Amino acid sequence: MTSKNLVKKITGLIFEKKGSDVKSIEIKKVSTLTDYFVVCSADSDTQVKAISDYVEDKLKEEGIRLWHKEGYRGLNWVLLDYVDVVVHVFKKESRMFYSLEKLWGDAPVVTHRDPLAKEAEAE
Repeated sequence: MTSKNLVKKITGLIFEKKGSDVKSIEIKKVSTLTDYFVVCSADSDTQVKAISDYVEDKLKEEGIRLWHKEGYRGLNWVLLDYVDVVVHVFKKESRMFYSLEKLWGDAPVVTHRDPLAKEAEAE
């Protein structure tokens, strides 16, 4: 799976658990760290855990191995490292504080929309 397809898969999983303000940052254009960051917000530590667990479990079912995980004890910011794509699940307050989008301001950012929200609006 390409890193771009993995971003698409991950953003879909985040939306299934009602993550919000989902963005991908194309880091590969400005750094050798990874290809993409996927960043999302959650309303509570319970939702941070739910999103993180869901992404990890669903990707594992597809044979996509998690390389490293951080922040799981505090649940303010959980990082899931899939080498080419690094997922950041933030509580809203922590996301505002760390402001990764501004930190990586030279990198292209894409805002993702929940496809199910569009279907609900059309009904």
